[in-house]
Amino acid sequence: MWLFNKHFFKSWNKSLVWKLIFVNVIVIVVVIWLTGVSVKDFACFLVNQYSIVNKENGELFNETMHFYLLRASITASIVAAFIHYFFIRKILSPLQALTKSARQMTSGIYPNPLKVTNDELGQLSQDFNQMISTLKQAEESRKNMLGDISHELRTPLSNLNGYLEALSSGVIDGDKALYRSLHEEAKHLIRLVDQLHQLTSWETKRLNSSVREKIAIDKVINNSVQLFELEFFNKNIEVLVETEPAVLMGDEIGLKQVLDNLLHNAIRYNRGNFIKLEGRKVNGDHLYRVTVTNKGDFIPSDKVSHIFERLYRIDPARQRATGGSGLGLAIVKEIITQHGGQVGLDSDGGLHSFWFTLPIDS
Repeated sequence: MWLFNKHFFKSWNKSLVWKLIFVNVIVIVVVIWLTGVSVKDFACFLVNQYSIVNKENGELFNETMHFYLLRASITASIVAAFIHYFFIRKILSPLQALTKSARQMTSGIYPNPLKVTNDELGQLSQDFNQMISTLKQAEESRKNMLGDISHELRTPLSNLNGYLEALSSGVIDGDKALYRSLHEEAKHLIRLVDQLHQLTSWETKRLNSSVREKIAIDKVINNSVQLFELEFFNKNIEVLVETEPAVLMGDEIGLKQVLDNLLHNAIRYNRGNFIKLEGRKVNGDHLYRVTVTNKGDFIPSDKVSHIFERLYRIDPARQRATGGSGLGLAIVKEIITQHGGQVGLDSDGGLHSFWFTLPIDS
């Protein structure tokens, strides 16, 4: 008996089903009992009031009414308990499935998608499925990024190690051209690590009202263009700047970095003699759109949607001489996303317009 009670209370503490059944049975019993007692008392009152039966038969009538009341209450309670148990189990089955899936998640196993119903638990299941999908994508992205970073670091490190080993053993003699090449490899490594640090910093950063400030975006654009004037002159590139004044709330250093990355890419991959930079209010003056346009290498239409991904290269051979680190545009996307904006690329193959939008301070 003691073991039965112990097992019962253990199941009681862990089972929401039994708790709901117990509470509802209590409510049902109380309601049935109060109703039955009221009916019984009223019937007995009528019998006694109008002397329908004699005193002895009246007592028998009262006992009979009490017996049937007790039997009806017990029967109704048992039937209600079984019906309630069936429906409660059916209603709570999605919650039990959700609990099981959550336990699988804690073990590092991605569960199968949950069945979605048209109620609040169905909405919870749908949100849980979306969370699982997001976590899977994040895990896949993390693995891909680690693989890409390993690939990016392996080549320059192997080159540096091979040449330094050959120089130290006297297999080859160093000259200016070789040292310049080794220096470029070292610079590439430093640039890659620096951009990885920038991207990680922005991914863990969350802009809020305490760090945002009012920024005249047109002035930020003009100042960024001035920093590249020498490069424009050396490469004989004509710069066309058209900006409309506007005030934004954001991080000025971050927006300068966005413009620097876009202009650097435009200069590096420019195949024409001009770069056009525009800043305009759009969407009923609620957004500010900045566009950097130039002629560059051909970009296939199926590659456009991937251009802002981390370490993504248009060049399938992944040549660093033409592909850079593959992080500049990813940093642009992260910073603009932190500002509540969007990024994109409009391209007809050879003429490219990289753009981003930012909400205007109202």
